[in-house]
Amino acid sequence: MTCDRLVCANCAGPVSEGRCPLCRAHHERLHRENGPFSLGAFSPAALAALLLALIAVALLARQAAV
Repeated sequence: MTCDRLVCANCAGPVSEGRCPLCRAHHERLHRENGPFSLGAFSPAALAALLLALIAVALLARQAAV
C-alpha cells in the first residue's frame, strides 16, 4: 500500500504531504513496512518472470547433469 491516495482523518490532508504529526507518523510506518524487500514491492509480472527464470535454470542444470 502506498500513502499517495490516503487522506488523514486528523487534518483531512493527503498523508503523503505530512501536514500533521499523525500524517508524518503514518507515512513513516508505511515506508518502514513496505521496504524494498517486502512482497508488495514486486508486481505480479515480476514474480512470474522470476519464477520462469528459476524454472529455466533448474531445467538447464538438470540437462547439464545428464
